[in-house]
Amino acid sequence: MSVDFKLEGMDDFMRNLDVLKDRKAVNKRARAAARKAMQLVQFAAKVGASRIDDPVTRENITENIVIRNGKSRDLNTVRMRVGVLGGAAVNAKTDRAKLAALPGGETVYWRYIEFGTSKVPATPFMRPALAENIQVVTDEFNKHFMKSIENAIKKGKIT
Repeated sequence: MSVDFKLEGMDDFMRNLDVLKDRKAVNKRARAAARKAMQLVQFAAKVGASRIDDPVTRENITENIVIRNGKSRDLNTVRMRVGVLGGAAVNAKTDRAKLAALPGGETVYWRYIEFGTSKVPATPFMRPALAENIQVVTDEFNKHFMKSIENAIKKGKIT
């Protein structure tokens, strides 16, 4: 699932970004700020998963929820993903030993809980983690990114 949103009300900050020439340094700071902001989504997803997880089993979805960099062809785009280790697909080619070695064990069943099946209704925990926190995540990203850029400008690291 992909969610797009637009940041508004940052005119002064956008003018500062136009002044900056070192795009790699700006992207590095943006990735760090995005990772910091997405920790809120990760925490919300872990809280949601903890309500669903069966404490009797060895598998633990909360231990497999991680943050990863996303890929983009656009060099000015920063993507950050929150997901469950092990993915969602298990077939004949899947190395089940690798899945069992994950911190939370083999938790590929998470997608059946998240999206439901024809016989079991969905009990989403990943989608609401972002949907209910978009404004908080946006504010957190703005705070960390602006602070990082302002510090870099003051120290002369970015021109």
